[in-house]
Amino acid sequence: MKKMLFNLLLFLVIYSYYSCSNESFEEIIVTDEISDQDTDSDSETDEYVSDIPCDFDLKDISANSTVVIDCILDLKGETINLPTNVKIEFDGGDIIGDGTLNFNQGTIDGRLLSSKMTVKGDVQLKDSNFEFIPSRWENIVEGQTTSEIALKNTSEIEKLIYLTKSLGADTFTIDKFDAYFEVTKVTPPTTNNFFYPSKEAINIPSNFHLKMSQNSFLRIFPGAMGIENGAIISVEDAINVKITGGSLCGDRDDRQYSPTDEGLEGEHLLYVYSSKNVIIDGVNFLNGSKGSIHIYSKGFPFEPENYKPTSNVTVMNCHFKNSRRMAIALTDGRDITIENNTFLDTAQASTHSDGGEVGFAINIEPVRKREDNGELREYQKVFDVLISDNTEINSRSGFLTITIGQDITVQNNKIDTRIAYSFASDSKIINNNFVASEKSSEHFAIFASGFGETVFNNEISENSIDGYSVGIVVGSIGAYIHDNTIKNGKNGIQLSESYDARVINNKINVSERGISSTNTFASNTEISNNEIRSGGFHLYLVEFNNKNEEQEYILNVKNNTFFDTKKIVISRAKGVHLSNNNVDGALEIGNSSNIIVTENSFTPDESDGIRLYDTNNNIFITKNNISEPTGASRFVCINNDSDASSSAILESENTCL
Repeated sequence: MKKMLFNLLLFLVIYSYYSCSNESFEEIIVTDEISDQDTDSDSETDEYVSDIPCDFDLKDISANSTVVIDCILDLKGETINLPTNVKIEFDGGDIIGDGTLNFNQGTIDGRLLSSKMTVKGDVQLKDSNFEFIPSRWENIVEGQTTSEIALKNTSEIEKLIYLTKSLGADTFTIDKFDAYFEVTKVTPPTTNNFFYPSKEAINIPSNFHLKMSQNSFLRIFPGAMGIENGAIISVEDAINVKITGGSLCGDRDDRQYSPTDEGLEGEHLLYVYSSKNVIIDGVNFLNGSKGSIHIYSKGFPFEPENYKPTSNVTVMNCHFKNSRRMAIALTDGRDITIENNTFLDTAQASTHSDGGEVGFAINIEPVRKREDNGELREYQKVFDVLISDNTEINSRSGFLTITIGQDITVQNNKIDTRIAYSFASDSKIINNNFVASEKSSEHFAIFASGFGETVFNNEISENSIDGYSVGIVVGSIGAYIHDNTIKNGKNGIQLSESYDARVINNKINVSERGISSTNTFASNTEISNNEIRSGGFHLYLVEFNNKNEEQEYILNVKNNTFFDTKKIVISRAKGVHLSNNNVDGALEIGNSSNIIVTENSFTPDESDGIRLYDTNNNIFITKNNISEPTGASRFVCINNDSDASSSAILESENTCL
């Protein structure tokens, strides 16, 4: 009978597994609709089958007794003080009547707990895994509701989690459940009205596992216009926490944004705040209006006595869909692992909202600034991060941006868009598979940028890059670019304001330029042992190292193999050394100076082998082997067509074969 009455109240709305969408609604709506769950006949209430009153009284129980509840026990509002070591077990019955059981070193089966009775005293659960059954907790309301009720949902479920924890539970299991939680308002009672976003979420205690199923949906009640913070779940000042399964659903398309919003409004779905040893496994994060996960810490690294860094956090096997702004924000933490997750449509415009600012699926962006005395002060710090084996599709700006960070390893990911780093050190982008979508094909796959003493020892290696306008852009210091494969795009590697870069042993096969650098510089940079095939130019250096402060800069291009009879072009450039390259094609030098071309082999096709034109100075062409040009008779091995003002053009020991 009880099950039948429960089922008659349900209005089934079955969504697809990954959907958390709802119709927009006003505060006044109160409904018993249960959406996104399968409310079939196998209800969780089936365990409670008895409707027969118990024929015993707990007041008569003696010490060391085991009481099996296979009937309906009515406490009638009374407080019953139990003797020592009483065990109360479940067998299909129930305890009702709004009374209290006061234990003395006893145990109770968690399936008997409900809002209809209270337990006190020295008592532990029989099983450390508490199974949450929504119908047994009248103060937790499922379905669409009001802000007031959703706020009560938040406080009541947190109270229940901490109650079960105090009774010995280390796991809180949720199956069929669909409810809204107000997380943008202060929960009464409070000594002040100040809003602490992490406090107003559902907080998870230390040494605890929140275990949800695919039928579990926790939703943010739509935030008011102008709200910028909040989350459904918070792990704050906790250790050894695990959150698995379920769906956390944001309010991205259900809330209103201010006309002046600069892309910052909204709420995350989960906070990890000054906590250690946290695992987030197999959770669906859907429609976050500010993002999905924020990992951060209390205090500042330069004040160690007050600094509580987050450490050893793993986000794995999760699904992030339609997050506004970003999916994961990492602003302070160490020993962070993000692996085997899927990121879909991050920061793309959706039905009722723009994509916000940032636009990357993962945003590593701690805050630091240089003080007036020149000291670089870190207000936040991120280091020792592994981002591995993830799949990313259709993020607006890209998969990952490392604005600031140390020891970041990005490996074995399948990437639909791009990666960028700025002020990074000891970071590695290795063995990732970039395949451009139609949208991302007009952009770069990897952008290495950033200068200063905090940028060093960054590596980009063994990546497969397919179909991009530019494979890798190097505008940084100390970038080590090696053993990458770049194919089916327009341009391979583009040098842009590069210091101490090494571009070594890459394989490039593109339709326009293999390696290029225009209107910029490269200092102490090496391009060596690469295999380059291009449909336009092998190497294209134009307006290169031309400023006064760049006169001593050197680019060394050596031991490369250039295929497909295209040209190397050096125009209005300085400080280029070409040596020991095998060039299937030709070389042109014009309006340039301080150029050394030595011990290369050239095989021109319908062009001069080496052609000099316009004004050139300090050009050294020595010990090169040049095949006899094909095509018209006017083509020669070396054609010095420089004007009369050119000076110091040295040709020696070259061979025309």
